[in-house]
Amino acid sequence: MSLLRDLADNNRADSKASQFRRKRSEFFRKLLDKLPRPIRLLDVGGTEEFWEQTGFKEADHLQITILNLEARPKRRYPHVVGDARDMSYFADNEFDVVFSNSVIEHVGTWDDQLSMAHEIRRVGKRYYVQTPNRFFPLEPHFLFPLFQFFPHSLRTSLHLHFTLGWMERAASREEARRAVESIRLLSTAELRRLFPKAEIYSEKLLGLTKSITAHSGLSAS
Repeated sequence: MSLLRDLADNNRADSKASQFRRKRSEFFRKLLDKLPRPIRLLDVGGTEEFWEQTGFKEADHLQITILNLEARPKRRYPHVVGDARDMSYFADNEFDVVFSNSVIEHVGTWDDQLSMAHEIRRVGKRYYVQTPNRFFPLEPHFLFPLFQFFPHSLRTSLHLHFTLGWMERAASREEARRAVESIRLLSTAELRRLFPKAEIYSEKLLGLTKSITAHSGLSAS
């Protein structure tokens, strides 16, 4: 199986994708270990399935609230419909930890990302924000080498004519354009600008930084 397919396979327990997910979850668990219980946690843009798949389902010390743009079926955790760029319905420092996994690259422009970062820092006493690294050679949504560096028109045309990675072939050029513009990957330098007081954790593959995480108020030592 090619490395590309292995990176995309979330179903096999021994795939690279699953290994990275487990390693990332272990790292986050260590960051939480020294916090007083219970922990009020806001997951910005997440799902209940994420917490089940990463082994946190039975962590009774975590009081998880999930925020999304649209309502989702609620089974275990409270859900809030809202926008990560404006969480004014939450008070300052309302949550012990604000968590976000592979979301900030989807909120829009740089200004939108600035707004999301400001709100995360405001409503959380601590935070953990993970995102794919812009300079990793394999674009993580279209799973196409260097796709993020192609001209906008070429990316749109490719998405219009082919199914790429997780992205089904677009039904129209307008749909393809919107999909391409909906993803703005961040570099390490940009993540530092969004979260200037954070520590940056880098996830490596073959010596290259695959994803980057900004966290503050949490320590794995």
